[in-house]
Amino acid sequence: MPQTIIDLLKKGTEANNTDRFRRGNLICLPADGSLVVAGDIHGHCRNFERILAFADLANHPDRHIVLQEIIHGGPEDPQGGCLSYQVLFDAVRYKLSFPDRVHIIMGNHDTTFINNSEVMKDGCEMNRSMLLALERQFQQDSTDIELAIRQLLFSQPLAVRSENRIWLSHSLPGDRYVDKFDRQIFDRQLEQSDLVRPGSAYILTWGRRHSQSTLDKMAKLLDIDIFILGHQQQPKGWSRAGENLIIIASDHNHGSLLSIDLAKSCTIEQLIDSIIPLASIS
Repeated sequence: MPQTIIDLLKKGTEANNTDRFRRGNLICLPADGSLVVAGDIHGHCRNFERILAFADLANHPDRHIVLQEIIHGGPEDPQGGCLSYQVLFDAVRYKLSFPDRVHIIMGNHDTTFINNSEVMKDGCEMNRSMLLALERQFQQDSTDIELAIRQLLFSQPLAVRSENRIWLSHSLPGDRYVDKFDRQIFDRQLEQSDLVRPGSAYILTWGRRHSQSTLDKMAKLLDIDIFILGHQQQPKGWSRAGENLIIIASDHNHGSLLSIDLAKSCTIEQLIDSIIPLASIS
């Protein structure tokens, strides 16, 4: 069992690196087909199942899906340890079934696991919680599995862009850091130091409450029109957080997903009309 998981994670790392739509640390989607965008998942097993059911990739060969922030949250073991790695393993299996159409992008909780730093969620330090659960389940093999998880998370792309000028990343640099952000992070080999403040991968995944001037500056820098992000809590499952920004959350009972036609240009109002409550998916 432990070696099977390690092999799975290694295959997932390879699939991330060899995704045929990957260019550096960016996924560049074609101008055809459709895209399903999920927000933060945080171990929510039922919503993960609903997202996959809606995407139905087996019957939609030109459809892509973007997943993010899978770890930290959801079910716990009897000692209160975080079991979200089980959803991560399922996401890797999904990626291996559709290696060029499932794209899992890096989130801030991923960076903390890679760096073994602290991150709080609902009053709990999530890395320690997850590591203790891994130790209890896999015992002497847990160290090798932890390393394989870190390598998998480190292999994730940072963002997705589409031909119809939509940008998807976990977040964007906050107002204080936007001028320190290096656009070349998408083109060069990622280093672990990039995931520590003030590294560009760190500030890309941790920014919150973006002003419109920051959004406009980033849109010009990245040559896109509309941002779709996660990272910020959304009690209603989504919000319009700027003239060109939609935030999606998929980690609670009011969570949502977004369905996009990649072959058409669209306004932010049209995208909002395409937001689907996960509770409506059986």
